[in-house]
Amino acid sequence: MISVVNLHKTLGSQEVLQGVTLEITQGNTHVILGRSGSGKSVLLKHLVGLFQPDSGQVLVDGEDISGLKERQLGKIRKKVGILFQSGALFDSMTVGENIAFPLKEAGVRDQEQIRTRVAEALDMVDLSGEEEKMPENLSGGMRKRVGLARTIVSRPRCILYDEPTTGLDPIATDSINKLIRRLQKRLQATSVVVTHDMKTAFHTADQIAFLHEGKIYFDGSPDELHKSTDPVLRNFIEGNSEES
Repeated sequence: MISVVNLHKTLGSQEVLQGVTLEITQGNTHVILGRSGSGKSVLLKHLVGLFQPDSGQVLVDGEDISGLKERQLGKIRKKVGILFQSGALFDSMTVGENIAFPLKEAGVRDQEQIRTRVAEALDMVDLSGEEEKMPENLSGGMRKRVGLARTIVSRPRCILYDEPTTGLDPIATDSINKLIRRLQKRLQATSVVVTHDMKTAFHTADQIAFLHEGKIYFDGSPDELHKSTDPVLRNFIEGNSEES
């Protein structure tokens, strides 16, 4: 579904990505792990064209999106949706209006079709009937769910999750983790989950990549990661700092 080839990106004076190569298989959930500031979110934003690489390629469905202009990225973003950390809701719009926004932007004008699609998306994230609520009246977990409903209302083939459980309590975190797995099966979508949370990684992943010092240090199954004796991986999994 997505191929990343020798990707380099410098932000300011920091070379964040230093030759990332990664294959994301159609229909799987691929988790990208790494410490805070390791470049996980930077990599994710390249997958939907929000960042352009200094060098290297990002191919979505075989098409190189690395050099596309903003107006050319529209058809790619119909295939690939992204859930941002905060949910990124419009505070002046109701839940229903937030979810309907990408449909209207795509030119859908049939109000009945919009209402039906919004209701379906809310049902998928277990928020049926919440169309009239305002974002200010939602909990953190509900905001994430509404953001996810807005992402899936256009029925993308791939869903990108940027730190989907950050700031949530353990119960809300578990709920989001189960939702990611359920949506993957229900929509038959490819999922890419950026996180530093080990529970989220092991609960949701078919494949886990570990980003370290600007490159993919490890890419394998959750079981292979769990059994690894590599000290860099063990320190991360167990939460051990490298300081004595």
